[in-house]
Amino acid sequence: MSGQKHSLGVGLIGSGFMGHTYARAVSTLVEGAHLAGVATGSRAPDLATEYGVPFYDTYEALAASPDVDLVCVGTPHAQHAEHALAAIQAGKHVLIDKPMATTLEDCDAIAAEATARNLKCSVMFTQRNRVGVRAAIELITSGRVGRVMHIRTCQMVPNGMHAVPKWQMKPENAGLLLGHGIHNFDLLRVLTGSEFGSVFAKCRTMTGAPVEGTTDAIVTMKDGTIHYVFCSFELPKPGFPRSEFAARVICEEGLIDIDPYDETRVACGGRGWESLAKQPPIDWAGQGYLDPNRLQTYAATVQDLVNAVHEEREPRVTAWDGRQAVAAALAAYESSKLGRDVAVR
Repeated sequence: MSGQKHSLGVGLIGSGFMGHTYARAVSTLVEGAHLAGVATGSRAPDLATEYGVPFYDTYEALAASPDVDLVCVGTPHAQHAEHALAAIQAGKHVLIDKPMATTLEDCDAIAAEATARNLKCSVMFTQRNRVGVRAAIELITSGRVGRVMHIRTCQMVPNGMHAVPKWQMKPENAGLLLGHGIHNFDLLRVLTGSEFGSVFAKCRTMTGAPVEGTTDAIVTMKDGTIHYVFCSFELPKPGFPRSEFAARVICEEGLIDIDPYDETRVACGGRGWESLAKQPPIDWAGQGYLDPNRLQTYAATVQDLVNAVHEEREPRVTAWDGRQAVAAALAAYESSKLGRDVAVR
């Protein structure tokens, strides 16, 4: 199956918010692939009907289908490993919505199974493909601003605990740091080019939620640099400007102010701030979450995985990338419990 130039059949496990996201992205924005089926969730039959594809009674049936070459896993976090392993063991390439899994053992099992079967495995880190983040990565890679010395990254979602789905409040899905702040950890690896060393964190809820809703984390990378992550879904509206997901990057020769949902700016050579890139706005009031400007980053990740299958190469976001972000988030949880710095495994 790998390397063939036919259109890849994409099966969806999950039919909620992410299932609809993947269905629209694959059907309208991805080349070399087509939607081939939907399984699991109360909305799966309707989603399958909407797109004119088969509905499968079980995720095992979808994974076993000869019409499916690649499976997108968009189910609650605690189910990611079960669904991804079923797809891989049925001989399918997989794209797993973040986080890759809720334990390192599951992450390692997924990666090992994919490697043993020569299958591709990628993880949906949407922030990597936002216009501003891509521009910042390219700028740092170019060497114009020198090496990265410090990053302060945040994710602050006003009234966020009421906005996330109820299943994310269940302890088996770990919490908001693993579910969302994991993007911030991934960004540290991408921008520094270094692996995690250790994490010292305080995870808590300030509103009495059943899982943590706010985390402060100091992250030491193996290159010796130290960075700060703040993730909170517990601040009141309207929140702070340029903070829904953001990073301020201090480099040897310049500064980068990243806002993936608006403008990313740079100041280098002693000059003032200049625009580096601007993300096209999402029409939440009109097209909503299926606005192509939102779907762009999802389509780009699916497209890269499809291309990786055709070209017989590794995807840009690998299983190792997914595993390492989970490792950092879990180290933060452990650090908060123990009250000390914890090495990232």
